[in-house]
Amino acid sequence: MRFAGQAALVTGASRGIGRAIAIELAKDGADVALVGRDRAALEETAGLCAAARIGASAHVVVADVTRRDAVESAVEEIVQRYGRVDAAVANAGQSVDALLLRLKDDVLDRMLDANLKSAFYLCGAVAKPMMKQRSGSIVLVSSIVGLTGNAGQAAYAATKAGVIGLCKSAAKELGSRNIRVNAVAPGLIETAMTAKMPEAAREMLVKQAALGRPGTPEDVSGVVAFLCSSAAGYITGQTIVVDGGVVM
Repeated sequence: MRFAGQAALVTGASRGIGRAIAIELAKDGADVALVGRDRAALEETAGLCAAARIGASAHVVVADVTRRDAVESAVEEIVQRYGRVDAAVANAGQSVDALLLRLKDDVLDRMLDANLKSAFYLCGAVAKPMMKQRSGSIVLVSSIVGLTGNAGQAAYAATKAGVIGLCKSAAKELGSRNIRVNAVAPGLIETAMTAKMPEAAREMLVKQAALGRPGTPEDVSGVVAFLCSSAAGYITGQTIVVDGGVVM
């Protein structure tokens, strides 16, 4: 129960990696706020959090994280409910593949909003209560594509690289208040989003992995929980790659 008495917030908690992170934190004792746009899916996540630990508190907050005011309102609601925010995970995001020469402005804007601006908004919103507490951990979900780039994913790669830059800068700004900021960069993880990949591309990524398999959301959630915990108390500004040995 390493998060007993603590409150955590997870964006994009309706499915996939975000859901696994919320369940992991709830299982380890945290009161968890689940933020996203799909109320039904968030309620399902809340039920899974309750099943993971007797007495677990999972609070659903329906909000569009691409809007600054919505994120700020969500954080205010969570602080009013729990009195604090000890951990915040910016997991919300989406991927739209498009060759650079065919990339439409609306797709680029959507990727910037969902993957990068949402992380900025969350960092800014949770920094205020964390500064008052003089403690907190923020984890931003990036991607190995943000480190390596990938043909046909220029917009996705750029936004995920931006998340890593945000992580480093925020860590330097907030470190004096005992607030840590780290990122995780997953590789091929079995989620609804990656299920849409062409089979040939999936096979190529699996072959590149030293472990020879795709990852699961739980492979990522364990690392995120570690970064949120006191066991990572002297780690900040880092990007932890969770990809089975693709990027070395």
